[in-house]
Amino acid sequence: MPPQEPPRRRVPGPGRPHGGGRPRPTARPAARPKGRPPAGRARPAPKPARSLVLGSPKPRLRLVGVGLTLVMLAFVVRLLQVQAVDASTYTAKAEKNRYLSSTLAAERGQITDRGGIALATSVDAHNITADPFMFTAKFTKVPDAPEQAAALLAPILRKDADDLAKKLRTPKIRYVVLAQRQTPQIWNQIKDLKSVFAEKAGEDKARGGKGVNVLAGVFQEASSKRVYPNGDLAAGILGYVNAEGKGAGGLETQLDDELAGKDGEIKYAQSGGRRVPTVGAREVPAVPGSDIELTIDRDIQWAAQDAITEQVRKSGADRGYVIVQDTRTGEVLAMANAPGFDPNDLSQANAAAMGNAALQDAYEPGSTAKVMSMAAVLEENAAAPGTHVVVPNRLHRGDRLFKDDIDHPTWYLTLNGVLAKSSNIGTILATEQLGKSRREANRILHSYLRKFGLGRPSGLGYPGETSGILAAPGDWSTSQQYTIPFGQGLSLNAMQAASVYSTIANGGVRIQPTLVRGTKGPDGRFTPAPAPKKTRVVSEKTARTLATMLESVVDDEEGTGTKARIPGYRVGGKTGTSNRVDPATGRYKGYTASFAGFAPADKPRITVYCAIQNPTRGSYFGGQICGPIYKQVMEFALKTLQVAPTGSKPARLPVSFTPGE
Repeated sequence: MPPQEPPRRRVPGPGRPHGGGRPRPTARPAARPKGRPPAGRARPAPKPARSLVLGSPKPRLRLVGVGLTLVMLAFVVRLLQVQAVDASTYTAKAEKNRYLSSTLAAERGQITDRGGIALATSVDAHNITADPFMFTAKFTKVPDAPEQAAALLAPILRKDADDLAKKLRTPKIRYVVLAQRQTPQIWNQIKDLKSVFAEKAGEDKARGGKGVNVLAGVFQEASSKRVYPNGDLAAGILGYVNAEGKGAGGLETQLDDELAGKDGEIKYAQSGGRRVPTVGAREVPAVPGSDIELTIDRDIQWAAQDAITEQVRKSGADRGYVIVQDTRTGEVLAMANAPGFDPNDLSQANAAAMGNAALQDAYEPGSTAKVMSMAAVLEENAAAPGTHVVVPNRLHRGDRLFKDDIDHPTWYLTLNGVLAKSSNIGTILATEQLGKSRREANRILHSYLRKFGLGRPSGLGYPGETSGILAAPGDWSTSQQYTIPFGQGLSLNAMQAASVYSTIANGGVRIQPTLVRGTKGPDGRFTPAPAPKKTRVVSEKTARTLATMLESVVDDEEGTGTKARIPGYRVGGKTGTSNRVDPATGRYKGYTASFAGFAPADKPRITVYCAIQNPTRGSYFGGQICGPIYKQVMEFALKTLQVAPTGSKPARLPVSFTPGE
């Protein structure tokens, strides 16, 4: 048997000793060689190493995915809102900030005389504009940029600085007009001032400052300005334009649609107030207005205006007018008013003179209207030029006692003599022959007055033209039925009066007067005006007889129009002197002096009518102060139109008769 090992003595482990004392320290066993287990004891199995256990990644990935999905969804929703739902709104905002649009003003058409000479034209000008955004504190970094800019611009533009500053502070607008139709010199001043401030702003910025140019937002756009090359010539006809370039009087208003054309528009990209040249612009071109050719002859207009202006001055009169008309066509060759105005400088114009008094004044014509009474008497065969008319010094009719302009013994006149001597009493007696009763005579006379154009527009279509006043015959008062035959108790304008004499000169056919010959469009094509309306008023025989009778007024020594004689030409005409209704009081005060006639009387070509209101110096008789004007203007017109002198002598109709013959 192998020898047995003695039993190993058990060594107690650390513990509390009996009796409660501190444990004894045990001796540390001696080191054993590595890899050799202690003798007599089995080596315990080594504990496995503790491994790191990872959590599941799926919850985190889900959370991140949800978060990214929400973020992307927010982006998608916003993109849909911007690009689909609110696309137009944001496009408009972008265009408002990036694009500027401005009006391309259409060039206003010219107004010329019958020979193509410009009476009203347009020249290059500039509208001074601004971008209010470029004056905001956000853009300029200056709180009072509008006030600074307004203070600089006000003296140049002659505008109130507060008004300019208010425009420059206009919110949410990228375009305002500071001044319209300024001359190139005005824009050059502003442009030079902008350059100075831009240079100073650049230097300030280089030194680290703000570099503010308070005029950077001021711009210009091409425009035009209305100019009247002949000053006050024909101003009453032409009228004028207002600050916006629209017709505000006369033909400028009447023909505004044809003259104005159609404005265009340009839209372009901008940056810092400057146009971006690399970005295309959208442009709707302007369509120029049409040119208007008038019937007016500039030289005849000048002669008429010069003559009436001088006579109004010499007579101390309120105003006067002269009309020259082509008897064959109805075309108005001149229409002059005095006093007038210069449409180039309305600030100096008298408001009372800015219209066209020849068409807008209604007044009682006086004896020039007697030719219509005579036309009715002749056309109705109530009397002939040689019919005897006994004219007493006074005539009692109705509730009045009528008289002539001068006291006289009983006159023994022919019907021709009644017209030559302009007898009121003789005219009353002659028109009483128109009917079996005064009522019937009134009705017949009224019908002829209407045919001659009284009580209705002349046909010119001129703004503000008066139709005059002609009551219906049943409404004539007791005195009117006797005063209307000699031109009191009814009213007309100067154009209507001239047309009466042109009707007689044209063989009894009234041609509607015209001021416009035609228009020339942007394509250069000329379109004649529509043919004027023609109306037969009296027979050709009656018209020739009247023309001969009117010659007696001028040619006969007993006539009242001897101052209208023109050497070499036969002249037919009639004087007029009437009581004048004062527009301010509505009562009779002063006189209207007038003269109407045509030449050559045997082959009429031109009618001239002159009237002067309320002359206060010298004579107030029409033959004395308007007869010379008629002669002066008629002579000039005959020469200008190269009308040959009369080759025949006038027929001398008797003016008076011897009682008992």
